[in-house]
Amino acid sequence: MPDPRTLASVWAAKGTAYASRALRRGGGTAASGLVGLWLQPGLIADLAAQLGEGCVVITGTNGKTTTSLLVSNAAREAGLDVLANGSGSNLMRGVASTLALAAGSDGKLIGPQRRIGVFEMDEAAMTLALPELRPRAVVFTNLFRDQLDRYGEVDAVASRWRDALARAPKGLHLVLNADDPSVALLGEGWEHVTYFGVEGKALGHDAPDHASDALTCICGARFEYAVAFYGHVGHWRCPACKRKRPKPHVTARRVSLRDGRSASFELGVGEEKATIQLGLGGLYNVYNALAAVAATTALDLPLAATERALGSATAAFGRQEAFEVDGRRVELFLGKNPAGLNQVLSTLLLDPSRKTALFVLNDGIADGRDVSWIWDADFEVAAGKLDRVFTSGTRAAEMALRLKYAEWTERTMEVDPDIERALNRAIALTPEGTCLTIVPTYTAMLTVRELLAKRAGKQEFWRL
Repeated sequence: MPDPRTLASVWAAKGTAYASRALRRGGGTAASGLVGLWLQPGLIADLAAQLGEGCVVITGTNGKTTTSLLVSNAAREAGLDVLANGSGSNLMRGVASTLALAAGSDGKLIGPQRRIGVFEMDEAAMTLALPELRPRAVVFTNLFRDQLDRYGEVDAVASRWRDALARAPKGLHLVLNADDPSVALLGEGWEHVTYFGVEGKALGHDAPDHASDALTCICGARFEYAVAFYGHVGHWRCPACKRKRPKPHVTARRVSLRDGRSASFELGVGEEKATIQLGLGGLYNVYNALAAVAATTALDLPLAATERALGSATAAFGRQEAFEVDGRRVELFLGKNPAGLNQVLSTLLLDPSRKTALFVLNDGIADGRDVSWIWDADFEVAAGKLDRVFTSGTRAAEMALRLKYAEWTERTMEVDPDIERALNRAIALTPEGTCLTIVPTYTAMLTVRELLAKRAGKQEFWRL
């Protein structure tokens, strides 16, 4: 028999989710989880312990959602039943809701023997999740400044991660980005670590760009780079204490980024090699693919299953997701911090036929109230490359001002804080048969995606 409080919290969470959906207020992932945890604070631990294949936690600043989707697909290809917080509700309440809604009327998970949990976790919530979920592995994708008013500087986040890992079981398997020093250094002293990274220098630069957030080692000396790919991600070393990029077990070589909608690379897993055709664009998605391969390697899933998952990969909601609306292709690229937005801009410019764009800047709690980060994004690289630009959201004027200072032409720009009105206008003025690119912050993405889903006949994100 389950704990009576767990049984009651499962029923309460299910009822709350049903009511929320009936009232058309989304999937109820936040409210149902909050109710469940209020009735039973141990809800997550009770239900997660029933996962026959355990679980993996995926965290980091950028790439969590896409990496989680790739790992989930690989686990399914391997014949496992996946339980994931796929709607992107990545706080404790979202995980609680996911587990509770997967339980039966008896308060127990349905069919747990072949079930594995794949949980995307917010950078701050990860520290709370470890003791409750007790995962087999934790994936750290990268660490950049993001929502500074909420998280603080990257050093503060890294410190919280180290403190959480110090209390975790030593048998925990860490999956770390070797090319991000803030992440790679988490592996010091750990027995079970799988590193991933990009080899070669063709796509890199001599030094980190201005969006770098980890310029100095934990010893205080400044890092040196053989090659920097974006931000502070690259082949690094510390000349003072001799720490350096660890040799990755999972690698990408001969990367081709094509037109920014797909990519190919030679995947290396130890001595094994495979050619990957990835249906996602940008170097950052190559890193997401590597993170997923490293995670499935740590989980002992067959490499062939992971390769199939990468070959059939499609965009996670709001991340390079494409819609067909009124004869136009509409592409949605989440851009929520300087490093991520720089990668989005670089990816967009891979296809010079992209000529119309809508930037939507919100300052909600989930976006970060402080939007000064847009001044650290390299909009200058795209100056003069677009024929028509729209800005919208609660801080539409600030975005327009930033573009003006980046020397984007004012006469081709329209500003409208009303997102639906700006979206309709942008679609109407995008020539038929061409592409409209939309780059929103997080809460803006949820709004834009809902509007696009209605016009294109797609499901709401929480039903995916």
